[in-house]
Amino acid sequence: MRLHQVMATAVGAVLLLLAAPSADALSRPAGSAGPSDTVTVDPTGRLAADGTVTLSGTYRCTGGTGPVFVSSSLSQGQPDRRKGVGGTTAVCDGAQHRWTNTDRTEPGRFKPGAAKVEATLMELRSSGLPLPMFHAAQERDITLVG
Repeated sequence: MRLHQVMATAVGAVLLLLAAPSADALSRPAGSAGPSDTVTVDPTGRLAADGTVTLSGTYRCTGGTGPVFVSSSLSQGQPDRRKGVGGTTAVCDGAQHRWTNTDRTEPGRFKPGAAKVEATLMELRSSGLPLPMFHAAQERDITLVG
């Protein structure tokens, strides 16, 4: 598969992820993700004058058989209006790792202050067609600082 096809598939999966219900609402089959799979969100996010948002946290996962990503989305004021903020490739080796996602938004869309972030640890498993498998998710209130 060519690199642009892989990236297009990953972007499509992230878009599906953003439309998917919270991981707490999803029921996974037993054994579909490691029992210690976690993702956290740091309590502070960064907002640059040009609208660039940087979010971060930690993750831990085991047993990934396909590509695994940490995706994040941000909302402020209107919880039903989320903005996807980047995506990071994850390493599922059982160790704790840091993730940082950065994306440029329209200047003025977000302001310093209270916001909500959802981070999701998601794997693309292939059974003919790449399908998302959720390892972990966290939704957290944060503070955006300039």
